[in-house]
Amino acid sequence: MVTYSYPIQMEIAGQTAIWVRPDSGDSPISYAAPTYSAVKALFESVLWGPAIEIIPMKVELCKPVQWHSYATNYGGPLRSGSAIAGGNNYQLYATVLTDVCYRLYAVAEPNPQKNNLTSRALAWDKHTTSPGRAYQEIFNRRLKRGQSYSSLCLGWREFTPSYFGVFRDETEVCTEQPDIIIPSMLRQVFSSGYQTEYHAVYDTDVVIHQGALVYPLRGGI
Repeated sequence: MVTYSYPIQMEIAGQTAIWVRPDSGDSPISYAAPTYSAVKALFESVLWGPAIEIIPMKVELCKPVQWHSYATNYGGPLRSGSAIAGGNNYQLYATVLTDVCYRLYAVAEPNPQKNNLTSRALAWDKHTTSPGRAYQEIFNRRLKRGQSYSSLCLGWREFTPSYFGVFRDETEVCTEQPDIIIPSMLRQVFSSGYQTEYHAVYDTDVVIHQGALVYPLRGGI
C-alpha cells in the first residue's frame, strides 16, 4: 500500500519556553530546541485526530538561544504526600529559554496502528479517501484562523505563545547560530503510538546546524 505524506508547517513564538532534559532532575534544564514529541504535540494542539500520525521533520530557530534562571511555586502531584495534604507548595528552580521563535515542519500520514483507534476514528478513516490530505487542508484552515484543539504552550502550561500561525514574512532563521551538539535528546515517551504503554526513546548526537535541527528518521517512530 502506498502511504502519502502531506507537509504541514507553522510558526510559534513566545517570551519563555522549556523543553525539559530528563537528566536534569529536580531543577529542570531546557534543551536548546524543542523535542520531537513537543513539536508533534504543538501540531496536534491545532488539530488532533488519532487516525492521523504527525511526523515532525525539522525545527528552525528564528531567535538566538538564550538561557535564563527561573523560579516558580510548584503545587503539582510530584510533591510529598504530607505537602499535598497540608496544601504546601515549594519553590522550583529551572533553566529556561527566553525570547524564542520557531518554524516547525512535519508531515501528516494515515496512522498505521489502527488497533487502538476509537470507533469514531475508524469510521472517519474508512470514509476518508485521503486522511493525510484531509488533515492538511483542515489544519491549514484552522491555523490561518488561529483556532486550536487545545491551548498551545511552549513546554509548561504557563509559557503561552505570543504568536502561533502561518509563517510571517519578517521572520528569519538564525543561520549564524553556532552549532549546538546534543549528545542525547528525548524523542518520545509513548513511542508506540496512541493509547500505548510508556516507552522512552532517545536520539543521539543531534546537531543544531545553521539554526536548524533535523529530526532523525526512524521506521515506525
